[in-house]
Amino acid sequence: MTLSRLIFALCLSLHIYAAEAQGNPPNFIVIMADDLGYGDLGVYGSTLIQTPNLDRLAINGVRLDSFYSSANVCTAARGGLLTGRYPIRLGLVTDVARPTNEIHLEFEEITIAEALKPLGYRSALLGKWHLGSRLEWSPVEQGFDEFFGVLHSNDMAPLELYRGKKMIENPVDQTTLTERYTQEAVKFIAENKNSPFFLYLPHSFPHVPLFVSPRFDGRSNAGLYGDVVETIDWSTGEILSALDKYGLSENTLVIFTSDNGPWFEGSSGIFRNRKGSSWEGGQRVPFLAQWPGKIPAGTVSSEPVMNIDLYPTLVSLAGGQLPDDRKIDGKNIFPLLTGSNKSPHEALFLFDRDRIVGVRSGQWKLVIETRYRATLNSFEHSTYYGPDGLLFDLQNDPGETYSFAREYPDVVQQLRTNLLNARKDFKPAVLPQMWNRP
Repeated sequence: MTLSRLIFALCLSLHIYAAEAQGNPPNFIVIMADDLGYGDLGVYGSTLIQTPNLDRLAINGVRLDSFYSSANVCTAARGGLLTGRYPIRLGLVTDVARPTNEIHLEFEEITIAEALKPLGYRSALLGKWHLGSRLEWSPVEQGFDEFFGVLHSNDMAPLELYRGKKMIENPVDQTTLTERYTQEAVKFIAENKNSPFFLYLPHSFPHVPLFVSPRFDGRSNAGLYGDVVETIDWSTGEILSALDKYGLSENTLVIFTSDNGPWFEGSSGIFRNRKGSSWEGGQRVPFLAQWPGKIPAGTVSSEPVMNIDLYPTLVSLAGGQLPDDRKIDGKNIFPLLTGSNKSPHEALFLFDRDRIVGVRSGQWKLVIETRYRATLNSFEHSTYYGPDGLLFDLQNDPGETYSFAREYPDVVQQLRTNLLNARKDFKPAVLPQMWNRP
């Protein structure tokens, strides 16, 4: 054994000892839908899609009404969730990962799975990875002990099903994919009921093309899309039942969210536009969580937070430390989940690829750019809208209908200060023209 491996093994042993000394570390389950809209769940207002199991998470735990993904498309959003860093720091901003490109999560990045491993956690990714379409970039190379799923979106070819690094099905029977992810999840919970675990279940749906098995076909009042969402709701119920069966519910934090807003189907609820946009419908997504005895039932918060916050939250709850050799943009939001009325963020930055397109702070959102008919439209230094952008009061106007930039210049100035400081901080490799503007 080399000296470096010996040191690593010693450190690992010390971390595990420290975690065991604290008592029984909590388990973590993060379930993420793909392209699910804010308004597609009953607890967020859906009347055509029935989601009793997901609604139960909110009833027994917390619902966040201003939860954002770190991107308006798949790959970047997943990178932000797993590393606690804005995707621009990861280089995941030019496109999504495809079999035809080189985009992937760099090995130097530290995922939640890697951060929890020294604390004695066993981690599994069951579902869609989408952070690199080659086996050398798979989840098992990024801290996950188990992988059962696909490397990218279900509209990309070849779509192959893997267990670990072994391909077990090609082409994939997508009609039963959600059910098989669920079976693997229940099995993983059973096998790790006596030790701490992190289960990450990023579903392949309701990203298109849509598929369901015969038993879920026609189940909803919202067509095939609704059937797919109700299958995901069933899946969540199976996972919650497994936790109850093995007596793990009170020691497990269960989180449900989506990677971005809906695409051509699905509901953004009261919010404007959908996936890929700068408006709220592109990045504001559902967030539900339960942890009996730790999160008060029926907790609701409208404070703005983001999926980059899951990394520091879970690591902190596990008794770990954040890496000190890189910028972690996320914050510990567990106080918010338990009833705090204040976001830990002064401002959150909303991106379209490598461009900051919006700044959210408190009830306010400053919109700088958006795309319309494949054209990038800037509201900064605009002939029509003035020099600063559009300012929306999301508390009173969640649909981003009317700008108050003229009425609240002090708010605009504060958000622009946040924006200019962020442009200096992120320093993308290639500076678009807008980053150089005063």
